[in-house]
Amino acid sequence: MAQRLKEEKRSKVTASLRNHRISARKTRLVADLVRGKEVNKALAILKFTPNASAAYIEKLLVSAINNWEQKNPDKALDDVTLYIKSIQVGEAGMLKRIQPAPQGRAHRIRKRMSHITLELGEKINN
Repeated sequence: MAQRLKEEKRSKVTASLRNHRISARKTRLVADLVRGKEVNKALAILKFTPNASAAYIEKLLVSAINNWEQKNPDKALDDVTLYIKSIQVGEAGMLKRIQPAPQGRAHRIRKRMSHITLELGEKINN
């Protein structure tokens, strides 16, 4: 059982970004654009998406591709079609700030952050 779990972990290719300073709600909009797409198409989509999170997800995707190359030195990237198997955006902590309000009161401002986890899968070309 333990050996099988080690094999699965060794074959899984992931990259993650922790404490991303953009809210999870805004980041999920960009993540939904590329979920399930092939890597080359996803990079093209992210390059021309105007949201701020697109640049970070693009960088994360390039990191995941490099992780795949490190784990598979015997395979060529041209022989395998990589695709985004899963991309998850979760909420992280938040920075709490105070905004002055009328009559001496204070309102709380929550600056939200997110965690992004990206996993690649591969389809073998014949």
